[in-house]
Amino acid sequence: MKSIAIFNNKGGVGKTTLTFHVAYALAELGHKTLLVDLDPQSNLTLFGLTEEQLHHIWTDEDSFIDDFDSARKEYSPKKLSKLTGSCRSVHFLLKPTEDGTGEHEILPAPMELHNNLGLIPGRLTIHMYEDTIASRWSQAFLGDPLAIRTITRIRKLFSDYAQSRGYDYVLVDTSPSLGILNKVIISTADGFVIPCMPDMFSLYGIRNIGMALSKWDRELKTMYSLLSDTKREYLPKNFVQFLGFTIFNAKKYSTRRNPWNLAQAHYHYAQQVPNTIKKFIPRTVFEHLSEQQLTKPVGETSVMHSHSTLPSMAQKYKVPMWKVPDCGKLQASDRGTIAGNRARYEETRAAYHAFAKDILDRINTLG
Repeated sequence: MKSIAIFNNKGGVGKTTLTFHVAYALAELGHKTLLVDLDPQSNLTLFGLTEEQLHHIWTDEDSFIDDFDSARKEYSPKKLSKLTGSCRSVHFLLKPTEDGTGEHEILPAPMELHNNLGLIPGRLTIHMYEDTIASRWSQAFLGDPLAIRTITRIRKLFSDYAQSRGYDYVLVDTSPSLGILNKVIISTADGFVIPCMPDMFSLYGIRNIGMALSKWDRELKTMYSLLSDTKREYLPKNFVQFLGFTIFNAKKYSTRRNPWNLAQAHYHYAQQVPNTIKKFIPRTVFEHLSEQQLTKPVGETSVMHSHSTLPSMAQKYKVPMWKVPDCGKLQASDRGTIAGNRARYEETRAAYHAFAKDILDRINTLG
């Protein structure tokens, strides 16, 4: 199993749309894939679930999020088994660690979105786990078992799901924050991808990521060196590796004479991304990539240009863009517009499959 974080320190770059569609493409290519929503805003969750479905999941968990051990004691074994046997949020999964109680005896089933594709929903309360990481962080350097468990639990969950359900890849949606939750998620993942808008903000976002990665790497190496072999078990031996960037949702101008068919203002910023990465991302996290993989966007131009309103329809109908025209539940007000753009919807399938295949090639460089 390889875990991949999709991250940028700049919001609004299409991160959630990209994550959902790449995971779906990987699943269609025959790779069992798990989506995990660790962004407190839970936008990825709403790509796969209706608000009503999510409301039921969260409501059933409320007492456990307040106090896991007390709630568990109020449930009969049969009732608890039924609850934990159904889809649960990522905060529910992490709550026993947060409260310092015994872990789940049963791993709740992810929500099945498609053959080979599961989803662990997000929850707005995940900030509570972030606060717990912050309060225990320094104790991990001293070998405190609960502190180490708190820091490594997210990675351990990915591993447990891979072992019990056969997942090949875990794709993680994250917030734009450089806070301690993302420090743990990204530092303990196997790889990460940076989606960028072709603007100044994404360039500065890459700078911030680079500075954060250097600091996080030093901290994790120090922690690893101070711990015994037993306590290191779920800390990764190697720091997270960079898999590449993509320009996403850029305006296409096919008459423009530049390699990526972008409006000149967009191309001005887009062409600066590779050099910004080389300058600010630590070399140790991208040495495994070839020069072409480092300087070319993942999938090149396959998902680079704007999808316009297509992603909003995909989210509305809870399917990837290429499945919207034939999803069988189109509202009358949408049918005409979608039918008139059928070709545009359907061609996104090849685009995301191409992107996913490039991601796989890059993952293979991790060893």
